[in-house]
Amino acid sequence: MKKLFLFAVIITLSFSCNKKVAQEAKPVQEEPKPRVVGGDSDAHGCKGSAGYTWSIVKKECVRLFEVGTQLAHAEDGKTYSTVAYVIFEGDKAELFLDNTENETIILERKSEGEPWTKGDYELIPWKGYVLKKAGKIIYTGI
Repeated sequence: MKKLFLFAVIITLSFSCNKKVAQEAKPVQEEPKPRVVGGDSDAHGCKGSAGYTWSIVKKECVRLFEVGTQLAHAEDGKTYSTVAYVIFEGDKAELFLDNTENETIILERKSEGEPWTKGDYELIPWKGYVLKKAGKIIYTGI
């Protein structure tokens, strides 16, 4: 009886060890985490997938196409597929250009009727708006 019991214990241990070795030999594959729709918040909590971006002058997440003034490329015989937006707040204008890599340009003006300026940029309120860079018209809008 003791021999039969000892034999059963040895068989059980050998099968349990064999299973462990087989499990260790297989590489563990982690399941990819599903991407959550709308889970792309930026540092300010704005959800880019919903069209929101942070506005410095408004101090909140905004949709440019809802609150901004659209500026189109100046007609120079070329076809463009991008636009610029500007958001006004007091004597400040925040400029969203397609080539500034998520950074905005804050333009300021001295008084009503004067252009907003910063560096090479000048936004002139004339028949809508005209945006110049280094004296050359690059965008216009109503």
